[in-house]
Amino acid sequence: MNSPTLKDQVSPEEWQLRVDLAAAYRLVALCGWSDLIFTHISARIPGPEHHFLINPYGLMFDEITASSLIRVDQGCNKLHDSPHPVNPAGFVIHSAIHEAREDAGCVLHTHTRAGVAVAAQRGGVLPISQQSTFVLASLAYHDYQGVAFRPEEKPSLQADLGDKNFLCLRNHGLLTVGRSIADAFLSMYVFESACQIQVAAQAGGAELIPVNPAIVSGTAQAMKVQTGGLGGAFAWPALLRKLDRLDPGFRD
Repeated sequence: MNSPTLKDQVSPEEWQLRVDLAAAYRLVALCGWSDLIFTHISARIPGPEHHFLINPYGLMFDEITASSLIRVDQGCNKLHDSPHPVNPAGFVIHSAIHEAREDAGCVLHTHTRAGVAVAAQRGGVLPISQQSTFVLASLAYHDYQGVAFRPEEKPSLQADLGDKNFLCLRNHGLLTVGRSIADAFLSMYVFESACQIQVAAQAGGAELIPVNPAIVSGTAQAMKVQTGGLGGAFAWPALLRKLDRLDPGFRD
């Protein structure tokens, strides 16, 4: 599903954003987090126009390339020629967050088995792993209101998220917000890991040991010391090298 290259038709800044976003889609597929074609990762293009990059609807995540990504406005209207459609309904959640959060450079949403399983639990994310403490340092919840394609849901979604970077969509899935694509991806890696660990621990049937609340409350500061606040600067270059070894086609 190769698209004609856009490298010479966009700014170097936008091209780099395209490469990183295509990499994020490929990595989500590689990690087994994709739900066929039914979730999205959006990235804000710097500038006053409030334009975004989103996946061409109908492509599997491991098919997406830098050139196939589509530039859209806040209403998910295509802003350049592309043989592929976009999915405005799927952009509702993303547009709501980008609209409310100037720091939301990237919004990543998944429907994984472990993520939906934890989202269906009344207790949500439990403080039972180191990974969960990172999530709990900046976690919000949003109650299920049906398939999220109605603009009327935006105000409650924005209010529930507030200034948090992890959002558990009840009965639905997981979402992370990052200043960069790398930040959003690494946050989702930790979020998904916390959910997988929780489901596995619960399946063991033994009594779970909660992390000391004092440790949980101090995790936000620990994140800054250990990983730059879960910033992607540490892991992202290595992840790109991994993709280049497997298939550098995402850069096309």
